[in-house]
Amino acid sequence: MIKALDIWLPAWRRREKYSQHALGTRHVLLAICDHYEPFHGVGKPEAVARVETWQRDYPKLIEEFRDADGIAPRYSFFYPIEQYDADIIGRLADLCATTGSETEIHLHHDNDTAENLRRTLEQGVERFAGHGLLSRDDTGALRYGFIHGNWALDNSHPHGRHCGVANELRILRQTGCYADFTLPSAPERTQTRTINSVYYAHSTDRPKSHDRGRRVRADRDPQQQHEDELLMVQGPLALNWQRKKFGFLPRIENSDLTAANPPTLERFRLWLDCQVAVEGRPNWIFVKLHTHGAKPENTRMLLGEPMREFHRSLTKLAAKDRTICFHYVTAREMVNILHAAEAGHSGNPGQFRDFRYRRVTSGQTEGSMAESRH
Repeated sequence: MIKALDIWLPAWRRREKYSQHALGTRHVLLAICDHYEPFHGVGKPEAVARVETWQRDYPKLIEEFRDADGIAPRYSFFYPIEQYDADIIGRLADLCATTGSETEIHLHHDNDTAENLRRTLEQGVERFAGHGLLSRDDTGALRYGFIHGNWALDNSHPHGRHCGVANELRILRQTGCYADFTLPSAPERTQTRTINSVYYAHSTDRPKSHDRGRRVRADRDPQQQHEDELLMVQGPLALNWQRKKFGFLPRIENSDLTAANPPTLERFRLWLDCQVAVEGRPNWIFVKLHTHGAKPENTRMLLGEPMREFHRSLTKLAAKDRTICFHYVTAREMVNILHAAEAGHSGNPGQFRDFRYRRVTSGQTEGSMAESRH
């Protein structure tokens, strides 16, 4: 079946089973997780120019906007560690320091082994931390968010391409990964049967072990996360009947921001309807979006008038509808707030941006990868 609808459409049809009704104020946590690849198709001079555009224009874009906590829009750059370049990462680190944005781990690999994957992740994490990037937990161990290249997390491609490591979730967890942000991947067949959820996936030796998992629940005494479980943070996935294909077929809403499909208030309402939330805390809605922001056409949209108009629309909506309160967050902040909900906290989620993981604030790398394995 085309576009992997056979994989995820049954879950979409059963969505009422997990519907939660929010009463009172709905706090919307909005994160943009960018598969940021400035070297895609070009050499270093053009890659540098792409990052310079973000350094120049992103601070200008966000200066007029603030969320309910008085915070400007935040951004999460998931940079490919196999394309590490000290100059590029240094520029991203500077941009993050001046805008409150953050950089996390992205990886493309193929026909890999568990041993090589572990070495690659450990090296990448240490390099990024050396630039004052990533985060640490209360023990000082380095932590990172992750997006898998080509969507093939945990060897989930049906032909075994773009990965090769069936127990990838376990290795991610052991090397300090606090959550995966790859999904949704529809219309690719790497898409999981689980949609519109935040859940713990248990790593196995079989491919695509994150197809299903244990939903995150609000509980003052939350169940202990197993050492082989990885937190999965999915973005909205739905059918969009407002933007039809061929005049009568609904398009897939997969929370991807592109030049041809920029963020709009219409899409925002669809994202809310997907109700990605911790079970038992429906008033905190997690909207994780993704994009490929280094592509020139997407850069122009993300740093230009379409994105400005989207932020203006959010501001107007919040002023008009007092039941909606939105918060700009990074990937790390979103997970911290998610864990606060899991621990039974309520109220304004903005106060929990550093609940469990805190940004690395210097180039020191004292939290070793050995510590991260606990």
